[in-house]
Amino acid sequence: MQSIDELRDITFFENLSTEELEQLATISRKRKFLKGEVLFFEKDESRFLTLLTDGILKVYKTDPKNNEIVLHRFTPKSLVAEMAVFEGVPYPASAAFETDGSVIEIDFIKFREKILSNPDVTFSFFKSLTQKIKYLEDVIALNIVLDSTARVAKYICENEEALQMKHNQLAQYLHMTPETLSRVFKKFAKLGFIEKEGSSYCIKNKEALLILFE
Repeated sequence: MQSIDELRDITFFENLSTEELEQLATISRKRKFLKGEVLFFEKDESRFLTLLTDGILKVYKTDPKNNEIVLHRFTPKSLVAEMAVFEGVPYPASAAFETDGSVIEIDFIKFREKILSNPDVTFSFFKSLTQKIKYLEDVIALNIVLDSTARVAKYICENEEALQMKHNQLAQYLHMTPETLSRVFKKFAKLGFIEKEGSSYCIKNKEALLILFE
């Protein structure tokens, strides 16, 4: 059984009454994970509405050569794979923790019966789904429409914290080889668009980067 106080601190549930929070607590549980542990595998049955409360969770698929293709990285507080749960289909991808972390799992059948009828919760739920669709549209544009130079420029402009990521991790996220990413970074540095700071980079000329993809 999950703590009512912790549930109240979560945006999705902040407008629930004490009675509704008590109902939610009885159908929820908290689980903790270590770095590298798997939350679920592709094709596992999706029974729980999952809310990431701590840590970084990557969602990925594996190609026929056993290479990981990272689809998304979730940070707290995010709903994870709610579309699969809502439709009652198996998970379309796997999820594993890149750091120590924790989730709250909610029995979805009971959640739908007891809580989802609340307009505030319904709005938050579908807002999360809309954000996922928008993210998918961005991924398609990033990886199909843009070349590698424009792809890197767009991503670091919109996610400047990505410049602090490990090189291999960022390359994987952008679906390119580390060598290609290195060449793009070297080109940007030579042109004065970015500047090396220790083991990472910082943006020095954002306007020039914007021109590359707008």
